[in-house]
Amino acid sequence: MSHSGAELRIRFIPGKVQLVQEEALVQGPRVLVTGATGLLGRAVYKEFQNNGWVVVGTGYRRARPRLLRCDLTDEDAVRELLHEYKPDVIVHCAAERRPDIVERHTEAAINLNVHATSVLAKEAAACSALFLYISTDYVFDGRNPPYGEDDAPSPLNVYGRSKLEGERETLRHCPGAVVLRVPILFGEVESVSESAVTSLWLKVRDTSESCALDHCQQRFPTHTRDVAVVCRKLCERARQDPSINGIFHFSANEQMTKYEMGIAMAQAFRLSSAHLSPLTEQSALTAALRPMNSRLNCSRLEMLNLNVHSLPFTSVVDCLWPFTDDKRWRQTVFH
Repeated sequence: MSHSGAELRIRFIPGKVQLVQEEALVQGPRVLVTGATGLLGRAVYKEFQNNGWVVVGTGYRRARPRLLRCDLTDEDAVRELLHEYKPDVIVHCAAERRPDIVERHTEAAINLNVHATSVLAKEAAACSALFLYISTDYVFDGRNPPYGEDDAPSPLNVYGRSKLEGERETLRHCPGAVVLRVPILFGEVESVSESAVTSLWLKVRDTSESCALDHCQQRFPTHTRDVAVVCRKLCERARQDPSINGIFHFSANEQMTKYEMGIAMAQAFRLSSAHLSPLTEQSALTAALRPMNSRLNCSRLEMLNLNVHSLPFTSVVDCLWPFTDDKRWRQTVFH
């Protein structure tokens, strides 16, 4: 299994978790992926596993076979996990990333986005593991894009503030850590509601009702597969070169409003878009304010030759094909 990745068997003992490494599979660096049941975490887990890393992933409510159930807000559980597993690298994908949910359930979101991050960063430093923290373009207010890594953050909502505080806790407790800011994400989803991008599909396919989609806020939809590749490249380079630390930006380059994403989806699946219309005034229906244009400057990654060239939106939105009525679309439209 030298190139397909190695796995850990997880043995559950009353009051304890034991990670059992098969002797034949002891090879490659060890990576712990938090939030491995989530949209990005699944892609990161798969990317490392497919490139010869020994991988263990954590989940909580959606934990499943081959993943470890761990409440990241439980400090003792986190310490025990890292003591048992002794990872070389931790990729921290777990977060409450839905801005409107964060506004309504702030305490729980802060516990995960800030306090759990702080504990993980401390423990990563204690066990000399490289720590990679996933952050967001929402740390910026969107008034003066594009934003470089050194530009002053000014988040508009609680989600952005919580992720910014997570960045600060990361770099305070683990100075050699890597922070990777990314924009709105989409990819292989378990349900279309899992991503703010793919959730548009329900409105696109229902041609029986007219639907207005936001045409004000500029977004840069980025595929989780590309983010996962960047994570792996950053970790591989940082383990060789300690100067690879601090804040990095990664984003696809295609600028689109939600209305333009909806039109692109309709065109990709050869559906009518006549029922879609552009909403050119800011909606007051959301609980959290969003930046108008938080485009990220990714030059630091590019200078280090760690960037990934993203495919056009219409060529990767085929992640929606399982949610079409006619499953032949994947063969006839995209391949």
